[in-house]
Amino acid sequence: MARIGIYGSSFDPITNVHLWTASTVAHRCKLDKVIFLPCSNKRKDKEIKTKDAHRWNMLQLAIAKDKRFVADSYEMEQEGWNIYTYDTMKYFREQHPNDEIHFIMGADLLVDIGAGLWKQGESLVAENKFIVMARHGIDMLSTISRSPILRNNDDGRFHLIDKGLAMEISSTYIREEFAMGGEPKYLLPSACYDYIKEHNLYQK
Repeated sequence: MARIGIYGSSFDPITNVHLWTASTVAHRCKLDKVIFLPCSNKRKDKEIKTKDAHRWNMLQLAIAKDKRFVADSYEMEQEGWNIYTYDTMKYFREQHPNDEIHFIMGADLLVDIGAGLWKQGESLVAENKFIVMARHGIDMLSTISRSPILRNNDDGRFHLIDKGLAMEISSTYIREEFAMGGEPKYLLPSACYDYIKEHNLYQK
């Protein structure tokens, strides 16, 4: 049985913090594999202007040298209004029936799920395991205890990582730097930096 983490984001672009986070989570939670899951460009809650092909190519460049990391285009290929994490996790459990699947997320998402803001959130929590990364100002234990959805499923399915995962360099910051003629060279993999320069991505 393999232990697998599902790590979703826009990855627009993937950053060194994404890679460091995935590596740290894999190490601390003894994951055999981390599946990087770029989101659909049709989601209503995110505006993604970069073509899917560019996001996908940069992701492949970034993870090529780490055998624990793989990319999956499942959500990228779905219609944005049709994508819910519950369905995504069900898909991966069906793809890996003999493995242990974990959803990797930030504590801010735990707050939203606990507040009932996610579609099929109760079923999502009841049927899956989670690796939750600390976010500044969020008390994860208190978040679980305040939410009936979370506390009634608190049987070890929440692996809380509360030390040393609070680096805040974001894809948004990197896009803004490229747009303003800044120099974010060492915030993302060098192959991705070169790719962005070659294809003139994130320009005004």
